[in-house]
Amino acid sequence: MITRRHDLLAHSNCHDGSTVAISDGNRSLGYAALRQHSEHLAQHLRAHPARLVALHAGNGCDWIIADLACQLADIPLLPLPGFFSPAQLRHGLQQTGADVIITDQPQYFRSLAMDFADEDQCSDTTLVMLTRRAPNSAALPGGTGKITYTSGSTGAPKGVCLGNGQLICQALALRDQVGLKRPRHLCLLPLGVLLENVAGVYTCLLAGGEVLAPDLATLGLSGSSTLDIRALTRAIHKHQPNSLILIPQMLSALVSACEQGWQPPASLAFIAVGGSRVSARLILQARNYGLPVYEGYGLSECASVVSLNTPHQDRPGSAGKPLPHLAVSSEGGEITIAGNPFLGYVGDPHSWHPALVRSGDLGDLDKDGFLYLRGRSKNLLISSFGRNISPEWVESELMASALIRDCIVFGDAKPWLSALICPQPGVGDDAINLWISHCNQQLPDYARVQGWQRLAEPLAAVPGLLTATGKPRRAEINQHFAAALEALYEKHTEVTL
Repeated sequence: MITRRHDLLAHSNCHDGSTVAISDGNRSLGYAALRQHSEHLAQHLRAHPARLVALHAGNGCDWIIADLACQLADIPLLPLPGFFSPAQLRHGLQQTGADVIITDQPQYFRSLAMDFADEDQCSDTTLVMLTRRAPNSAALPGGTGKITYTSGSTGAPKGVCLGNGQLICQALALRDQVGLKRPRHLCLLPLGVLLENVAGVYTCLLAGGEVLAPDLATLGLSGSSTLDIRALTRAIHKHQPNSLILIPQMLSALVSACEQGWQPPASLAFIAVGGSRVSARLILQARNYGLPVYEGYGLSECASVVSLNTPHQDRPGSAGKPLPHLAVSSEGGEITIAGNPFLGYVGDPHSWHPALVRSGDLGDLDKDGFLYLRGRSKNLLISSFGRNISPEWVESELMASALIRDCIVFGDAKPWLSALICPQPGVGDDAINLWISHCNQQLPDYARVQGWQRLAEPLAAVPGLLTATGKPRRAEINQHFAAALEALYEKHTEVTL
């Protein structure tokens, strides 16, 4: 007998088991079949027995079945994004002590030189179950149902522990706020990303809709930051979805496509955009082309979405109104959130069961309750693809060479990273290019430097660019070299249909 402490499908608005719940281009499953397959795999996992499951697979029906099976079996799940580097994958697996890996790439994990005791086929899926030999158990807060690692502001991001009840609560609130009836939702983000997992899959299933989860490559998406806009626009027309979740870079590309003659399908009713800041000008421009776009804001520590604009409550330029069950405030300019906080970080008991979440983001609420973001209290960059990146992390990789004297990395709200570099005397551009290429191979794709500008003199030669202790003043450096940095990106903004 399966213990149903948290059963997402039991909360769904769909009561007809034959209604299609999920499809991926290869097969479709109705609500009854989805439940049956999930229960079969849950029984398999409990009999195994699995203590903590890591899931690393491409988008598709199998991913969703494995996710729901872990909920039904009450086994914590660690989704591993496909864009993680090998080092980040090892970090997540070792920190959590995952004893089972469910994957569509078993040979890849064997190539990581990890010790596996067994290999088995997962019930009712094409996925493979790898059992690790005696991994160390991790300290987790009670009630952990899902552990999510962000894209990683450093090479070793923290594991955010969430309860399945929290995730369902969040998705129910989103379902009620957006208000779509039995929508067709097309997943454009990896299912291993919490935003698509909760706001996309869970919210759609709770609304009795159909989740379309084809392999991302068929949509023109690969890695974490490669986009073929022609393939994406063709896929949107093919699938005729009612809802999408976009990151800002995707929205910019779709608007550019509209400028060149693409017409969005009339089926689209709601497009959420999040991951990093979006200008009100771009939101309004998108709407003028028939893209019903609404900006939101969220954190992994708050089980994904915190606030959202909707057709009923909308103020372009804001991040929308907080979800009704959350209490958002601004303390000393920093956004804090209470009401549904995460359970804590993996292996850090001092972080467990917080009363509220301190976001590290600066912002405030207007008199009508709309949330406005004003920046970040730390140096974290968020690319226009929604990836979190610590510039110090990338800089430390580049500065490991004696070729480089100064290096400052940029890329906030941009599709890729750029750098200002002052080489040591006598070092040519070719040597720097070779070193950057070497460093990029050690970094995940979203943290690679794809353009750089040579500095004629060290930063210390320009008054005000460094602190008294030699640390970079990033805002001042950005302003001083704004024209040079912008020129790097202008070369790569054209979208071709």
